[in-house]
Amino acid sequence: MGVLPYAIWKDKINADERRRQKMDLNLLLIVSEERRILVDTGLGNRLSDKQREIFRPSDFALPIALGELGYRDIDITDVIMTHLHFDHAGGIVTSFGNRDALTFPQATYWIQKSEWEIAKAPDGLNHAAYAFEHQLSLLEKQGKINLIDGEVQIAEGVSCVRCGGHTIGSQYVQIKTDDGLYIYAGDIIPTKFHTSPAITSAYDVCRADTYKAKMDIYGRLKAANGYLFLDHDTREWEIPISLLRV
Repeated sequence: MGVLPYAIWKDKINADERRRQKMDLNLLLIVSEERRILVDTGLGNRLSDKQREIFRPSDFALPIALGELGYRDIDITDVIMTHLHFDHAGGIVTSFGNRDALTFPQATYWIQKSEWEIAKAPDGLNHAAYAFEHQLSLLEKQGKINLIDGEVQIAEGVSCVRCGGHTIGSQYVQIKTDDGLYIYAGDIIPTKFHTSPAITSAYDVCRADTYKAKMDIYGRLKAANGYLFLDHDTREWEIPISLLRV
């Protein structure tokens, strides 16, 4: 829970004896007539034994979940990476026994330039979170990457907005639809507990930028009476801004 003392959150969050809490990976699929845009790729199936012991992940279910919706890996046209921490970008590559391959071989990957640079050459502060060089190298060799900077519309009604905060190059996704405005905040606002502007993650590299990003997101949503998507919450996935006291 970042800088919050355990005494403040222990009665609000279920945690085990090592103070680990259960989190989901709520990925987003945006479908239009011509595009099928996936936001983040999850953990993948190439975790080390140490990572599995620490994080206790479930099996990589993204391809199965997409199949249940009627889509194959080659049907995904775009992948937006909110950031490149291993729990969001590990699924870029899938291991098939004795070979590895891009999980979505036809997709164009949209990544903030500053995020790509820190992930490819992480410093001491960031190394542990970006410890999957193999996936990024394979993507660089075989994939289609669009490195962007700032706020960029990648499809009709779909924009990536660089915000920093959680990582140097974090971005959130804004989706304008006939039904309203939606924002997928990534790890800027991972759970409902983190909707408070002052509550940030221990992983955030700049709490001040996380705070600014939250206020920007809330301002956009309030102006359109929109909806917030939470990427790690185990109970709530979509929250109307009107129900949040922010």
